[in-house]
Amino acid sequence: MKHLRGLESSYSAAKLGLAMPIRRLPTETVNRIAAGEVVERPASAVKELVENALDAGARHVDVQVDGGGLSRILVADDGAGLSPEDLPLAVERHATSKLGPDARGDYDLLNIFTLGFRGEALPSIGSVARLSIASRARGAAEAHIIRVEGGMVTQVTPAAFPGPHGARVEVRDLFYATPARLKFMKSERTESHAIVEELKRQAMAHEDVAFSLDIDGRRTLRLPAEAKGPDGRLARLSAIMGRDFSDNALAIDQVRDGITLSGFAGLPTLNRGNAAHQYLFVNGRPVRDRLLQGALRGAYADVLARDRHPQVALYLDLDPGQVDVNVHPAKAEVRFRDPALVRGLIVGGLRHTLAGAGHRASTSVADEVLSHARPGFGFTPQGPSPRGFSTYAMGGWQPVVAPERAPDLPGLNTVSARAEPVPGGFAEGDAPTPFDPVDFPLGAARAQVHETYIVAQTRDGMILVDQHAAHERLVYERMKTEMARGGVSRQVLLLPEVVELDPSDAERMADRAEDLATLGLIVEPFGPGALLVRETPALLGETDIRGLILDIADDLVENDQALALKERLEEVCSTMACHGSVRAGRRLTAAEMNALLREMEVTPNSGQCNHGRPTYVELKLADIERLFGRR
Repeated sequence: MKHLRGLESSYSAAKLGLAMPIRRLPTETVNRIAAGEVVERPASAVKELVENALDAGARHVDVQVDGGGLSRILVADDGAGLSPEDLPLAVERHATSKLGPDARGDYDLLNIFTLGFRGEALPSIGSVARLSIASRARGAAEAHIIRVEGGMVTQVTPAAFPGPHGARVEVRDLFYATPARLKFMKSERTESHAIVEELKRQAMAHEDVAFSLDIDGRRTLRLPAEAKGPDGRLARLSAIMGRDFSDNALAIDQVRDGITLSGFAGLPTLNRGNAAHQYLFVNGRPVRDRLLQGALRGAYADVLARDRHPQVALYLDLDPGQVDVNVHPAKAEVRFRDPALVRGLIVGGLRHTLAGAGHRASTSVADEVLSHARPGFGFTPQGPSPRGFSTYAMGGWQPVVAPERAPDLPGLNTVSARAEPVPGGFAEGDAPTPFDPVDFPLGAARAQVHETYIVAQTRDGMILVDQHAAHERLVYERMKTEMARGGVSRQVLLLPEVVELDPSDAERMADRAEDLATLGLIVEPFGPGALLVRETPALLGETDIRGLILDIADDLVENDQALALKERLEEVCSTMACHGSVRAGRRLTAAEMNALLREMEVTPNSGQCNHGRPTYVELKLADIERLFGRR
């Protein structure tokens, strides 16, 4: 009660604005305040300890967790280790081996080459938990240990150590010294899941390091070291994100003004309902950055629906002086010196890669089709149907009356169009060698089903094409090309519209007036905090001008790019393409079907329609044979 009265009097004094003396906070309190920023939850502690191990040159990192990380965390590594003289410094605030002075004695915080550098993690953890660090330095004969309990540091003493060198950092009873923090922790299962996700991110960033994770004594993660480079990185990503990702991932390797973008991006048809499978790394550091996430949205804008998200793992490598990692103690956020350059590299690199994929579609689409396919069981038909076929065979159509000769169905027996000889290939007698149309990537059209789907035969399987979705993409890509060549047509407003904005937003919009004009939007300042809109893109027709301006202003604030206008123009193109494409229900000739297939093969992004749905499904002959029990 006495303590509560003291708190109440302090609160009342602060509320009334009464002067209070300035006090120097005790070191333990300062450390606990810092711990609240650095160690938000058990996963944060794991992140800091694993990054210390990686900075020490570890090739194997083993993590053990009990009770969601609140009871116990152990991180063991085979890195360089710590000497007995370094152990006390390791648990002292703002003491680190990762920053050094230059010739003038200055410490440069803009050229950070390590994951950690602030010297806050270990003392912060030690101030709210029971921390022990056992280590043997490389080449040392003995190992030593130091303990910290609620900020109280013990003496360094000799200890047993299982390996030739490295460190074993154990954290027990996390947040026992700050019981109020425990009330904000989630269930043990949720905290354990967060630890798994954190370790996966670290493993993706360092494919040449082996990682293991045990939770409550159960083996959860085993990731052997992979070869450093694209192949090893893809193997590591496959182990974490699944085989579907590696089978449907496009390699990215782009360089612009000294910034390298590498990694892998999933095909648009391989997508999820949230952004949980988007991993971004900057100089080997896992980060969460709104700029990068906005760039991903822009890159996939016209190949995915707005409520779907691609699967990607992107790695940015640039001069440390071009990025500030000292934004937050948790080091999960970064700031770029030239954000527009970085965003342009990501959007351009991804779009170039996706366009290069051409008609390629996700293999997961075919897997899903096969998972739903069921063979017919040959039920006895109750009688002939009006069309002479029985519908009782669970999808396995069975003829009731067998005609003497199969009729010539349109497109079935017609020779495929555009059958061309192989360049330079001549048979004996100077006769051109015929080229079999089934050798085209999308094969030769053999039939049309329900006036909606094209059935094509390839050398090792079959293709099923949605004619409307495929043609919609082809028309859309044509419209985009034409718009890029001729610019955006504008329509003059009969009465210019005045849109009021926040003064800073209005000024920002006025500064980008020239860029907006290239997109067909003509604006000019109209006094403080207002814009005058004179012309709008003709493709938009009658549109909500005020809403458009507000959306563009928001984009300029968040991304320094007028995304809203570009997206609206692309949406209009998509809508027009949808209405101008071949509709389902239209009967096509064999020549028309083959012409559609050939154009798909040379059109970017033709593996999915404008809404992100697949335009075709490929079934390999081996898969079909398995359906019928031939394999």
